[in-house]
Amino acid sequence: MRKIADIMSSDCITVNSHSSIHDCAVIMRDHDIGFVPVIDNRSLIGVVTDRDLVIRGYADNHPGSSSVNDVCSKDVRTITSGISIDEAANIMASEQIRRLPVVENGQLLGVVSLGDLAVREIFVNEAGEALSGISEHESGQAFH
Repeated sequence: MRKIADIMSSDCITVNSHSSIHDCAVIMRDHDIGFVPVIDNRSLIGVVTDRDLVIRGYADNHPGSSSVNDVCSKDVRTITSGISIDEAANIMASEQIRRLPVVENGQLLGVVSLGDLAVREIFVNEAGEALSGISEHESGQAFH
């Protein structure tokens, strides 16, 4: 059985809790990413998404110099590197999650994304099921 350690991305771009939301936005732009783990001393304390920057940052009138600690999501679902790929896909589908930080003893080891499931190991069924579950949830939301 294949494990998350086999497909996770371990070369994560991160910020610390004292990084500014402007610096985080620049990192996202420069690396073409929309998800950045927030770590202090290698321990995961949260994640910042491009949506967090917009909704909790700029829309709430935080200046670019504000700390990512003010806008990051801190109640983050994580997994360990030893769980199976099927189990991770089930978590992603049932909890409507596109990216899962991989941690051991609070230390960030990497991140697994829906794309990792589909592209790296051709787990199309699992990735498709996860995406389908996520898409069903999102399609029920009203957009203004």
